[in-house]
Amino acid sequence: MPTPPTTASPAPRRDRPTLPPTVAYWLMAAIIGLALFASATPSPLYATYRAEWGFSPFVLTAIFAVYAIGVLGALLVAGRISDDVGRRPVLIGSLAVLLVSTGMFVVADSVVWLFAGRALQGLATGVALGSAGAALLDLHPRRDSHSAGLANGVFSTAGMGLGAFVAAILVQYAPLPMRTPYLVLLVIFAVLLVGSILMPEPVAERRRLNLRFEAPHVPATIRGAFLLSGLGVLASWSIGGLFMSLGPQLAAIELHTDNHLAGGVAILALTGSGAVAQLVFQRVAPWRLTSGGAVVLAVGLASVVGSLSLDSAALFLAASVLTGVGWGLAFLGALRSLTAVIPAATRARTMSAFYLVAYASLSIPALAAGLMVSSWGLLPTFRVFGAIVAVLALLVAVAAYRTRPARTIATERTAISGVVPVVD
Repeated sequence: MPTPPTTASPAPRRDRPTLPPTVAYWLMAAIIGLALFASATPSPLYATYRAEWGFSPFVLTAIFAVYAIGVLGALLVAGRISDDVGRRPVLIGSLAVLLVSTGMFVVADSVVWLFAGRALQGLATGVALGSAGAALLDLHPRRDSHSAGLANGVFSTAGMGLGAFVAAILVQYAPLPMRTPYLVLLVIFAVLLVGSILMPEPVAERRRLNLRFEAPHVPATIRGAFLLSGLGVLASWSIGGLFMSLGPQLAAIELHTDNHLAGGVAILALTGSGAVAQLVFQRVAPWRLTSGGAVVLAVGLASVVGSLSLDSAALFLAASVLTGVGWGLAFLGALRSLTAVIPAATRARTMSAFYLVAYASLSIPALAAGLMVSSWGLLPTFRVFGAIVAVLALLVAVAAYRTRPARTIATERTAISGVVPVVD
């Protein structure tokens, strides 16, 4: 029976220069954030691509969804790869592939290139997220799962919003708008690749590479925590998919402008407020974050739907910010409940299962909405799917509340009965 891989304090090898563990830790956070930054970069360009190459709203959403399908495929086939062969070689390989996929966007001259580039980007991102998320836990100086979960959540949430916002600025004001955002990404990924080559390897015992399909699996001892994390990411990322795919068009209508920056502002309002909320409420218990965040998400989303009927730009942006607060809290609760309990030997595999739930939540609602836009129109489609996700968020809030610790339940019952417990 093979010996399971273990993690140890990363000790720099003497035959090559390595980054200090603290620097490597922040490099892992940057890889997570910038991989998701890149995933959102095409969002402000979708309308331009559609006008240039004349494809339908469903094709637009399918281009978005094929990225998520690529991520899902990577997680199913290569979810545990860095547990076996180590974090460093996996990150080097995935960043190299991200460079190739970004180059495909630079030379794209038809929708076929977009599909191919997004699929390859998704495959590489899925591998990178699982490996970097596990390495965050490995490389933290105090092995603090709370800090690692917070860094993962903040960099993920902020990365998606900043990717769309920066791309919107470049598309609107920079030369070569269909090329410049990707040229910037090429530089970013080249720097991250060099950093990964220099990182210490935290996996002490490694096995031979063995790529095979693996059904999602979570160790039995942490399935309760994984359930809570799955609920949180389901509530938050489902609305994220709608905003990333349809948000730029929606913002152009609600803000009464054809400036590409409108779409970037709308997405940044969602994800930026989420990142700030994560920093402000980082000490709150994970179940409270997930439950409370899902309620705020539902209220914010209902407000977004209401703003569409009132045709109010101010309400639309304010509601997007409120929705983002719910997004950030629910997602942080999901991560915190999981990172605190993952066994060292299955970190990459468990994080891959987490992102499997996340990207299924991201892609399925967006793809379904894209199917309906052609027949229903943009605003009615968003109203219907927004209402559905709001109801789903409320259900998640109730389910997350029911996972609260036994001590909390006993305290609540005592308060209701008015009986003060006797403490020996």
